[in-house]
Amino acid sequence: MKKSISLLAVAHASSLFLAITYMLCIAFDLLFPQHAMFEAWRKLLPGFEWLSWKGFLIGLVESYGYGWYFALIWVPLYNVFAHRQESK
Repeated sequence: MKKSISLLAVAHASSLFLAITYMLCIAFDLLFPQHAMFEAWRKLLPGFEWLSWKGFLIGLVESYGYGWYFALIWVPLYNVFAHRQESK
């Protein structure tokens, strides 16, 4: 039985998860400014600017990119260990 997983599937799923989470956090910051996290976004997302379309889009693209970064590291590691376990 083949236990490897698809890089594309994990990358898109992770990227969409992070992009949706980013958009929900921005919405939360707009609804509850007293609990805003935009200072954290400035540190985590280079080029992010609060309350500008440019900053929002940069953050969205970078969030999506972090999902790909995660998948590019995690999926090959998982596949190597799954293959080793399978061959035992």
